[in-house]
Amino acid sequence: MALGSALLALTAASAAGAQGAIYAFVDANGIAHFTNAPRDSRFVRLAWTAQSVRPDERTAPIRWEYDGLIGLTARAHRVPPALVKAVIAAESSFDPGAVSRKGAQGLMQLMPETARSLGVSDPLRADENVDGGVRYLRDMMDRYGTLSLALAAYNAGPQAVDRHGGVPPYRETRDYVKRVLTYYRAYDGDFRR
Repeated sequence: MALGSALLALTAASAAGAQGAIYAFVDANGIAHFTNAPRDSRFVRLAWTAQSVRPDERTAPIRWEYDGLIGLTARAHRVPPALVKAVIAAESSFDPGAVSRKGAQGLMQLMPETARSLGVSDPLRADENVDGGVRYLRDMMDRYGTLSLALAAYNAGPQAVDRHGGVPPYRETRDYVKRVLTYYRAYDGDFRR
């Protein structure tokens, strides 16, 4: 198995078995073997997990633990689930306890004032945070009519989009819009069931 293929398999195995350890060995024929339940003494526990590697901004993190919540909430508010997953990946990297330097909280990184205006009482609770974040994203989509502007408003605030008459010239916001759109394309297949 080529190293790239082995790492891809390991990433998938780590994401799937995030609650337990992953073990691996390479046999005499150069074939990599992975398991979460070793029965052979050749398996060695890996310290590496999907969460320990910072993903390349062009590569969507491989995560599934919130797909059910994302799918139900996104569909209830008429937002593509893959878009919601992309926003979560870009905002918090799937960490429900994430708090930014500016005070944004949870999976969808809601600012305290925004959370209050949306009726979110506990922004660190995944279900409340995602519901509030999806409703806010839906509002931005309705307000601006284009995904790029809606995402820019989600990141920099609608005042910045209005003031600049489009995506603000902030590097962070421009990079954010590109990253979310890249992740969105990558996650589309996760919700085609």
